[in-house]
Amino acid sequence: MYFPSVLVLGATGRIGGILRRVWPGIWPETSLPDQVLWQARKPVSEPEPGYCETVFDPLGDPGALIRAATGRAAILCLSGVTPARAARSPDPQAALAHNIALGEAAVRAGAACGARVFVASSAAVYGDRPGLLEETAPLAPVSPYGRAKAETEVRAAALGAKLGVPVCALRIANVAGLDAILGGWRPGFELDQFPGGRTPARSYIGPATLARVLGELLMAPDLPGALNIAAPGVVEMGALLEAAGLGWHPRPARPGAIARVALSTTALERFTVLSPADGRAATLVAEWRDMTGGAG
Repeated sequence: MYFPSVLVLGATGRIGGILRRVWPGIWPETSLPDQVLWQARKPVSEPEPGYCETVFDPLGDPGALIRAATGRAAILCLSGVTPARAARSPDPQAALAHNIALGEAAVRAGAACGARVFVASSAAVYGDRPGLLEETAPLAPVSPYGRAKAETEVRAAALGAKLGVPVCALRIANVAGLDAILGGWRPGFELDQFPGGRTPARSYIGPATLARVLGELLMAPDLPGALNIAAPGVVEMGALLEAAGLGWHPRPARPGAIARVALSTTALERFTVLSPADGRAATLVAEWRDMTGGAG
């Protein structure tokens, strides 16, 4: 199946960087001029071969957004404000609200140009719900970031229904290397430990697997309104660090610490092939090291 013409919002973000590196190796057509148009707020300093870029602010210049989306089959909205970036802002709540505005801007552009829209969301929309989390579960975010992403989903879906735009929210799990564990490790790293010696368990996905899955979803027809983006199963954060050979020190889990977030991948596996091995610590660490040239 041929890769669709797509506008990617957020080329300079961390996931955007992964896609720019991985996609051409799987789908060579993504290196063709204009097959994938990458939006950024500032030029990429070291673009990959075939990289085609447009530079503008999606919220400050909606006309540029519509022009960039014209002729595209899909818009992949990766643009957004992370918790770390919001924390550095003088008004973190207002900063996080940009996620909502960006999602709606992508949907308006999709309506103007006849493109379907994918909006990056997060497993944080589930909060501390127990059990295996399916996309039909009520959202119960507990963090400001999770609440902003949940509101982004709700508003984008409502606007898409009003304007006749297919919208799929991508509830992305922890990405190995972009997380606070592998990506945030430093000497003396401390990790929550619960009674019984367990460390926080999360659904994860490796960066190369993430890139493949997102590309395959862009080619898949008739997607639901939301999909969990994760490898099957969960991995304990302590096991992940140990697989990477990175030392850590236990600390008593703080009140409110979430012990387990397990995303169901049943719906996702209707559109892509995943293996239990994709979610194992050794695989996640290997993908992270491949992406970073041997870091860790």
